[in-house]
Amino acid sequence: MANTYTQLYFHIVFAVKGRNNLIINKFKNDLYKYITGIVTNKNQKLIIINGMPDHIHILLSTKPNCNLSDLVRDIKANSSKWINENDFIPTKFEWQTGFGAFTVSQSNIKVVLNYIKKQEEHHKKKSFKNEYIDFLKAYEIDYDDKYIFTDE
Repeated sequence: MANTYTQLYFHIVFAVKGRNNLIINKFKNDLYKYITGIVTNKNQKLIIINGMPDHIHILLSTKPNCNLSDLVRDIKANSSKWINENDFIPTKFEWQTGFGAFTVSQSNIKVVLNYIKKQEEHHKKKSFKNEYIDFLKAYEIDYDDKYIFTDE
């Protein structure tokens, strides 16, 4: 698109199905590289990815023609298939249905990047569920607690 200039940043969060601790050190870094490849192949830019054994955080920049739901669907489908094909865990790996996506302003990129970088330190003080609910409240997103982390 000629003469179209954008800065579109998203902080994306999603969990392992059942919030099981299945993202283990044995393949975690390779998983992050694989997801980076998916994003890159979709012509978007992954800035940072990190997480815990039960969830991940991604900060990315998108082009205006990117359908975020399709991108996250592709990330989740392809990465879970990759994990299962490589037999990294003894059970079937699946991501939980849905995701959180939060816009990030240019002035807050460093704050979000630092937040994602320090996930292990952060989760010594706060559970993933509480972290996620805090995001929903901070961004004033209406939600029903009974649907948080369910696969229905």
